[in-house]
Amino acid sequence: VADRPATPKVLRPALPRAMISQRVLARYPGAAWSASVTSSTTQNRWGVTQCKAGASARVLLSAASRPVQQQRRHVPESSLERNALGGFSKNATLAPARTRAASLLSPGTTITREMVVQEDNPDNNVTDIIFQKIGVNLHHRPNHPLGILRGLIQGYFANEVKGDFNFFDDLPPIVTTKMNFDDVLVPSDHVSRSYNDTYYVDKDTVLRCHTSAHQRQMLNDGERQFLVMGDVYRRDSIDATHYPVFHQMEGVCVFEPSEWEAAGMDGTEYACQELKKTLEGLARHLFGDVEMRWVDAYFPFTEPSMELEIFFNGEWLEVLGCGVMEQEILEGCSLGDRRAWAFGLGLERLAMVLFEIPDIRLFWTDDERFTKQFKAGELTKFKSYSKYPPCFKDIAFWINDSFTENNFCEVVRGVAGDLVEEVKLIDEFTHPKKGMTSHCYRITYRSMERSLVDDEINALQEEVRSKTVNAFNVELR
Repeated sequence: VADRPATPKVLRPALPRAMISQRVLARYPGAAWSASVTSSTTQNRWGVTQCKAGASARVLLSAASRPVQQQRRHVPESSLERNALGGFSKNATLAPARTRAASLLSPGTTITREMVVQEDNPDNNVTDIIFQKIGVNLHHRPNHPLGILRGLIQGYFANEVKGDFNFFDDLPPIVTTKMNFDDVLVPSDHVSRSYNDTYYVDKDTVLRCHTSAHQRQMLNDGERQFLVMGDVYRRDSIDATHYPVFHQMEGVCVFEPSEWEAAGMDGTEYACQELKKTLEGLARHLFGDVEMRWVDAYFPFTEPSMELEIFFNGEWLEVLGCGVMEQEILEGCSLGDRRAWAFGLGLERLAMVLFEIPDIRLFWTDDERFTKQFKAGELTKFKSYSKYPPCFKDIAFWINDSFTENNFCEVVRGVAGDLVEEVKLIDEFTHPKKGMTSHCYRITYRSMERSLVDDEINALQEEVRSKTVNAFNVELR
């Protein structure tokens, strides 16, 4: 273990055929993902780098399905490349030249915005705001808090954990509903399957809600010890700690019968012991010598399931969820005689604590007052710069049975993007005679980079009011 290189290897598999939407396959038979895409970027009105509206991402199609060894190199700002649909980062993981050249010989096609944002498809609820985040991959930026945290975690598993973990950090985020839900035993009636909680490309394809969506794919590809990091997407509320796009890491380790037999233990007991030892070490690696406790939990894909909490800055903090993998998953991968542990953690959640970042929107800013505070390999406390004043606007309306707060937040986010700091229900009233219920929401507008002017916010608020009526058929008060 001591002889391993400090920088862990990064493997980058092509996307298997099973991961591609049936809608895409119907248009382009035989399609499979490969190495890279190119497009152009621009600045939106909030100063966020994004893919130009309607811009397309060139996806080179290949029949390859096994991982290939990759190398990391700097890409000039004038030539940004990523292997996903949409935005790009300046430090891209690219295939070696010979692999890229071979890919160029494969049949190709162009995947456009219209394949992800489909206004005419009733099963699609992906918005332009979300599309613009696909492929940004903040965790690939070495001097970004998420990239720094990623490096610390990968370094721990490369240098301090027994075994040989492979790292996957750029698997495309578009997966089938089978991968996202069925393969990890999410019940058919679970709330996460609803259109209120998940971004659907079509009825059979989603933007992954968790990196666990790749668990069975990795096991079937022969991986036995691996970490998967990537962007995940969930329709959620708007406040300082929630954002519709965030980053997760999934870890899995499979054990042979000989391992627990040699220890004189039951397989599940052995896997649980190894899991706790590994994750307690990770917590100490990130937070120092802190007090820890294990709390029983429930996850559909592990049993027993638990959460690790640490006592940090005077309070108990949930670090991650984990457990011994359900045997049904292993049996589905022809590994029924093995045992395995799995865990998952949110990078933003930990980074907000370690770097003392107060607002989750800051992770997405390109403001140099933020970006220049951090350096690869260093846990630097964020120093707040000028906080611009908020602007509060209220909106009240009579709701109906089809209304949900998540859907309302999507409308607000679609209009104002990252200018919205919070959407909060401040009043709920039921008419005693009519039986109708009214909600009043306070929308907090605040830019992290400039002062907002009344005319600008009034125009946004009027658009929110109009789109709320059109989207939900509600009556404003």
